[in-house]
Amino acid sequence: MGFARACSVALVGVDGVVVEVQADLEPGVAAFTLVGLPDKTLVESRDRVRAAVVNSGAAWPQKKLTVGLSPASVPKSGAGFDLAVAAAVLGAAEVVDPAAIADLVLIGELGLDGRVRPVRGILPAVLAAAEAGYRQVVVPRQCAAEAALVPDVSVLGVRSLRQLIAVLTDGVVPEEEPGDPPGRPDPMLAGLLVPGAGLGTGLAPGRPDRDGTDFPDLADVTGQHTARRALEVAAAGGHHLFLSGPPGAGKTMLAERLPWLLPPLTRQDSVEVTAVHSVAGILPPGEPLVSRPPYCAPHHSATMQSLVGGGTGVPRPGAVSLAHRGVLFLDEAAEFHSRALDALRQPLESGHVVIARAAGVVRLPARFLMVLAANPCPCGRHTLHGAGCECPPSVIRRYQARLSGPLLDRVDLRVEVEPVTRSDLLGRGGRGESTAVVADRVREARERAGARLAGTAWRLNSEVPGQELRTRWQPAPGALAQAERELERGLLTARGLDRVLRVAWTVADLRGRDRPEALDVAVALELRTGIARGAMSVPGAGT
Repeated sequence: MGFARACSVALVGVDGVVVEVQADLEPGVAAFTLVGLPDKTLVESRDRVRAAVVNSGAAWPQKKLTVGLSPASVPKSGAGFDLAVAAAVLGAAEVVDPAAIADLVLIGELGLDGRVRPVRGILPAVLAAAEAGYRQVVVPRQCAAEAALVPDVSVLGVRSLRQLIAVLTDGVVPEEEPGDPPGRPDPMLAGLLVPGAGLGTGLAPGRPDRDGTDFPDLADVTGQHTARRALEVAAAGGHHLFLSGPPGAGKTMLAERLPWLLPPLTRQDSVEVTAVHSVAGILPPGEPLVSRPPYCAPHHSATMQSLVGGGTGVPRPGAVSLAHRGVLFLDEAAEFHSRALDALRQPLESGHVVIARAAGVVRLPARFLMVLAANPCPCGRHTLHGAGCECPPSVIRRYQARLSGPLLDRVDLRVEVEPVTRSDLLGRGGRGESTAVVADRVREARERAGARLAGTAWRLNSEVPGQELRTRWQPAPGALAQAERELERGLLTARGLDRVLRVAWTVADLRGRDRPEALDVAVALELRTGIARGAMSVPGAGT
């Protein structure tokens, strides 16, 4: 009787559970039994592993073979267990030393020829292994750079099962061809991308070149001074933004430039974002670490499951998770299904989404900056004078009511995007500030907020609870007088007052002030309610 064990990782959402793969050989009729709650893909690993072992030059044991995956209560899916199953079988057959694989975590899919194919979710899997105390992992060679992002873990990248056997038996490691000839796409990378997801999903539009200049520039947006200031405030404080205006006014242009106003991701944020993108199958090959804030812009026909996550079996990340630490842009927001939009209310408050399915409960990160863009009516000409809007008032009310009050109450900034004037379009007013200039102010404002919030659980003004802002970090005396009157008149809710105060702190940070004054609160009120109060016309009020 032979027995050996190795380890692999089962992913539940973006969280991993270390799974012990046990192989037991007993005398009897040759058979291969796999137990431990495997799915269809994992059950098929019996044929893949057998063919891979034989084609790698090792003898397949002609005995009764039982492979168990423990803990059995954890759902297991995917082909990433193949390498661990093969190692455990070879250990039980004494082809390799069972002690040499007992503390190894092996992740990878096996081809019938013995080559090791890359799989999705390598980074969260290695993170789970490291948290469980394992310090040695074996992954496909193409995923070694992604696995190496986890500190204090020794990573071995192999191209084939033959190479792994040679390493474990102290033999000569054979050279393996990397793949197809240069210039042709590597078919081994096909499993890393979800079909239909698109390579650019979740990435900011435009890719910087070596000089960092190949990205959408804010200077290309003509006019729209109020909207540009609101965009800067949103980027500095992490405030959600609603842009309303006729078609062609520049709402989409503004939203596409927002990710480039945000500072680069920190190391911890980069790992979080990369883990989500790796599981979702949209991590670009050759770029193991996402360093820029992501940008996700789903179509208005998107379902609730595609927005918040879901699907059959173990839930998959949705748009809110793909936009984690970045921007979620919902263009034509009024055209989205109302149930899909209302499903965003919980992640907007908590920064994560919890999805319950028959296969289990998954908690996915979802702390994003949301930008809504919508037309004022179905034809889009309601706010234009003399444009010939023929939408009945009842139709306009129903159209605008598709964005529910509870959802809009969670949006800090509401801006009416006016049509571009002829003088602005012809450049007579001069070009506006570039993305680089505004991004520098955003970075400085975030540094001020970060210094003030040091030692707390919050990093941005939009995350600070209102109670803390009213007691721990109080504005200047009398600064909230106008906002308090709005609350008494019913124009502001209690949540709305807290959000006005958060925006006021961001405006103060952009202006370099120690605390908000009456003008800062007035700017926040104007951006919150959309009612012009003259505050934004004061020089320097929005910056």
